[in-house]
Amino acid sequence: MHDYPILKAFGDAFTFLMLLLLFLNLQQRKHKHSYVKRRALLLLASMYLSAYIFLIVIEHFQLPPYLEFVVLAVAIILVIIFRKIYFPFRLKCSKCGKKMDFNQALSSDDNLCIDCHYEKYPDERPKEKEEKKVEVAENDFSNFDKVSMIDWDLWEAEERCTLLYLMDKENNKVLLIKKKRGMGKGLINGPGGHIELEETKYEAAIREMKEETGLTVSRDDLIDIGSLRFQFQDGLSMIGYVFIAYKYSGTLLEETDETEPVWTNISSLDYSKMWEDDVMWLPYALEGKKLEGYFIFSGEKMIDGKVDFVTDES
Repeated sequence: MHDYPILKAFGDAFTFLMLLLLFLNLQQRKHKHSYVKRRALLLLASMYLSAYIFLIVIEHFQLPPYLEFVVLAVAIILVIIFRKIYFPFRLKCSKCGKKMDFNQALSSDDNLCIDCHYEKYPDERPKEKEEKKVEVAENDFSNFDKVSMIDWDLWEAEERCTLLYLMDKENNKVLLIKKKRGMGKGLINGPGGHIELEETKYEAAIREMKEETGLTVSRDDLIDIGSLRFQFQDGLSMIGYVFIAYKYSGTLLEETDETEPVWTNISSLDYSKMWEDDVMWLPYALEGKKLEGYFIFSGEKMIDGKVDFVTDES
């Protein structure tokens, strides 16, 4: 009797892999524009099943065991040759290069992130704000024009983001970026962006710094300065986590499609080209003072703001 190790391995994994592929295919069916990737999973399942059948035939007729490796090699070669059909999956957005979440990577035939997907298919954007107003009517703070009027214990952020200011103490400089698109276009800010669902605020700060400037900062070198809470009068609520760091590695990018990074002398910061709230807290943050900020905006105009400085005792 011959031993057929590949057949055994295929048999042990058969049920699990088939159920996994079926589950993923069912998940894909919840999304439009996923025909190509649904087909890819079915083709992968068919290739696996076909190889399994050939292995069973080899074992049934007691053919030489080396034929197992022939079957496996043929399957792998076919998948490699037709990889565009079998593996249309990508981890980054084909348009902006942003890391995609699991559902988009699995289901978007265009390989677009959420933002780029809704830009291409605006009719599919969910009407979240209208539903939100119905659900949390009692805690709708969008019409308030004074920070003191908002119960910040009940206030909730719809979006979470980070800001990371990289410091060059020797030359008294800080790394800033000029936004070229999106929220705050044309303004100067610290490198940062939205926190993905699977990320911590520290991971998001490090990732955004790398994407926007090309520089790498380690988790141990991040100094948590505090948080900023923004209530916009159009209904948007956002919390931003502020970090500073003094160490980094890598080479600074000259420019990206989204940002233009530049080292700026701290003593000559031009706050007229920043968000209006920055002048209230950024000078202190760059000194390492911990703080909590509360702001109300109408578009890019600040209506009211308050900054509390946090001591070790508090």
